[in-house]
Formats: sequence, structure tokens, C-alpha cells
Amino acid sequence: MYYLGLDIGSSSIKVALVEVATGKSVGVVQEPETEMEMLALKNGWAEQDPKAWWTFVCQGIKKIKKKYTVDQDQIKGVGIAYQMHGLVLVDQQGEPVRKSIIWCDSRAVEIGRKAYGDIGEDICKAHLLNSPANFTASKLKWVKENEPELYKSADKLMLPGDYIAFRFSNVINTTISGLSEGILWDFKEDAVAELLMEHYGIPKSFIPDIVDTFGLQSRVDVKGAQESGLAVGTPILYRAGDQPNNALALNVFNPGEVAATGGTSGVVYAVTDSLSGKESTRVNNFAHVNYTKQTPRVGKLLNINGAGIQYRWLLNNLDVDSYEEMNSLASEIPVGSDGVCLIPFGNGAERMLNNQDIGTRLVNINLNNHTKAHVCRAALEGIAFSFVYGMEILKSDGISIEVMRAGNDNLFRSEIFSETVSTLVSQDIEIYNTTGAIGAARAAGINEGGFGKFGTYITNNDHVKTFKPLSDKRAYQLAYENWKKELELIIK
Repeated sequence: MYYLGLDIGSSSIKVALVEVATGKSVGVVQEPETEMEMLALKNGWAEQDPKAWWTFVCQGIKKIKKKYTVDQDQIKGVGIAYQMHGLVLVDQQGEPVRKSIIWCDSRAVEIGRKAYGDIGEDICKAHLLNSPANFTASKLKWVKENEPELYKSADKLMLPGDYIAFRFSNVINTTISGLSEGILWDFKEDAVAELLMEHYGIPKSFIPDIVDTFGLQSRVDVKGAQESGLAVGTPILYRAGDQPNNALALNVFNPGEVAATGGTSGVVYAVTDSLSGKESTRVNNFAHVNYTKQTPRVGKLLNINGAGIQYRWLLNNLDVDSYEEMNSLASEIPVGSDGVCLIPFGNGAERMLNNQDIGTRLVNINLNNHTKAHVCRAALEGIAFSFVYGMEILKSDGISIEVMRAGNDNLFRSEIFSETVSTLVSQDIEIYNTTGAIGAARAAGINEGGFGKFGTYITNNDHVKTFKPLSDKRAYQLAYENWKKELELIIK
């Protein structure tokens, strides 16, 4: 018997199967094989057709069933992870009234910034734990202002995962965690954020019914079964945005536990029981998957746009053949890269730098002594230093780090990168080989097996290695302080 997990990304849909008894991954497939289409009618806009997500979900389910010879009756539940912050608007028949405005669309930035000022910083911090910023609520306000006829035809708002669950079941609902990622949850009142909705002039009727993150949310109906290839009655048992789900996939649920990812961009996601919005303009605060008012669990999310994309740029523009060659070159250079510093923020505005767009800077190059090996080392260190800098911001917001886990992705495969972070934050970094789709599949079983059984899935199946901090950190600390001085010369 199996659980099925979906990860609804903006590039592709991933579908995973895991064994119910052991949590062991059977396999993962992707649809489409190439990237999904993204529509950008203007600079800074990004839209996708929700119906296309559903088409690829159905194709992926059929593909994985065929690949592993799995019958529909062997799939005992579905978990859904999805790209956060997207806006899906549907009419009374459940038909989308427009394409989804997805997470990376920036058209509502000014709307959110103005609301933060008009409502008041202290009120937003106390109730929303965030600035309204460019999140789902602000995107809906943009539609209201700029597309009034479409807005009038809309009946409900959904997040991307809500829409996929609806297509399976013809039932529209959402979760507290999902609403919080749209800045639609009031933590102080433990209710839908009426203060923001009233400010935006949006009726509360737009909000679907709320269900628990874990447990029976709906069941696949006849139409959903015909289209997806799942059996009628298959339960939808879990739903969460991609970053809370990535933390879940790494068994990160409790205060002091931190999940990190190091792909194109970097993320540090720290769980706390504190409802603090102190750093609400630099750090996002979302209800974690196991949040309740009685036992608050908030995920503080720090995003670093200029992470792996920097290293990939070097791969494409240096005379090197692979990341392995770059890592080998970097290993020949001592800690601190002989003074060479790379400031890696070249992928747009950085929220943790108060939305400044400072670009990438390569400094202190000596044309007689330094080589591409120094640049490779400085790049890995610079990205690692940006993670450490971000974790200092999290600590200033009350976060403690007792456990740190990361996926076995590009940056954390690098010994230089992982040892640099581990040594500077004085913390082991446990590396696990898992994905969001696998995590979502396993999460479908939490309602029956509990969090303890879920944790054994991770430790029994996924642990790759653990990086431990070096006992002598002086060279790392000096290199970090030099890097931070260069950064502060730019951002002051």
C-alpha cells in the first residue's frame, strides 16, 4: 500500500509514492519533462494557468502508476505541497476567473507597502507577524483595483494547493498555515485577518472553509477519479506550502529546529513558539504545519535570492566543466580565499537587506596572484556567509538553533560550504536525501501514525551525513568579519 505526494511547483509538478508501512520512497516522476509555461505580460509579472497544473498532476499520477505497476486501490491517501503565496480566483462554479498570480509576481509590492504604513507597523507585527507586502491578500487587492469586472465575478480565493485539492474532490477548503502565507491569518485573534481584509475592502466570504493541515480534508469524487486515475473516495490527508512542507520533509517541527535549502535561492526556516514580528520586514512568519493556538509553532522564513544561482553563473562563465571541478579548485585555496570576497546578491532585491538590490560584487582581486580557484572559493564562502548573516537576523528575532537539517542539494553537497556554515554557527548540519513530494506523501500518514512514526521514516531512510563544526574557527570568523565589512560598506 502507498501514499501519494504532490509538489506543485512553478517549474514542474512532482509526484511521489512511498510505502505506507515503512515510509520508504518508491519513486518520483515529473511533469512536464521541460519547464511549465509562465506568462509575464509586463516586467515583474508572473502568471500560470491553474488548469495546466491539474493537467500535469493527472499526467504525473498516471505515469507513476504505470512506472511502478501500482493499482489505484493501492493508494491510501494523498498529500499536497505547493508553491506558496499564489492567488487562484474562482467563480461560483469553481472556474478560474483569471490565471493565477504566482509567488514571484511583484505587481502588488506597493499595495502591501502602503497597507503596512496605513494600518501601522505595530498592529501588523502584533496581529499578522508580517508586512502585507506582496503576498496573496495584496495580489487580490490588485485585482480588485485593476480588474474590477473579473473581481466581481469571483466567489472564492484559493492558494495553489487548495485548487488542486478542489479538482480532486469538488470541495473548496483551505488551512490556517495556507492562510498565514497569504497574510490572511490574524495570530492575535486566532481568526481570519479581518483587519487586513477590511482595509482592502474584501469580504470575508472570499475565504473558504478551514480544515486541519493533517487529517481528512476531502475525498476524490467521480470526476476527480476519472481525470486523475485515483480511486473514488481516496482521501486528501495533508496540504501545505512548499517551505513549511520542506521543513516537514526534514522532520523539523519544534522550537530550536531549523531547515535549510541551498538551491537556486537559499532558505533558512526556523521553528519557534514565539509570536514575534520584530523582523517582519526582513523575515516572513507563517503558521507552521503543526500550528495551533494552544501550541503555537511559527516558521520564520529567511530567503536569500543570491545563493546557488551565483555558483551556477560561475559554472557558465568560467573555464570549468562541472561543479565538481569548481569544488576541487576551491579546496586548493585556504579559508578566506586570500582576501578575495564575493558578495553574492545578484538575483534581485534581497528582503533580508531591507529589499535593497545591491547586485554581486567581487572585491580585493590581485591580478598577479589570484586565480579562478580563488573566485570559486570566495563564491562558496560568500554564499555561506550570507546564510550565516541571515541566521544572525533570525537570532535577533529570538530564534535559537538546536538542530539544523538540510536537503542533499547543490550547495550542501559542498564540504566547503557546509563546513563554513556549520563552523560559524557552531552547529551540526544533518544532511538528508529527501524531496518535497516525498515529504508530502509521508505526511499523508501523520494523522494515523503520528509525528514520531514520521520521524523514523526520515532517520531510517534518508540520512546521508552530518557536518560538524571545526574546533578552531578563528580563520572562518576572520573571513566572515572581513566579508561582513565589505557588505556593510555597500548597504549603509
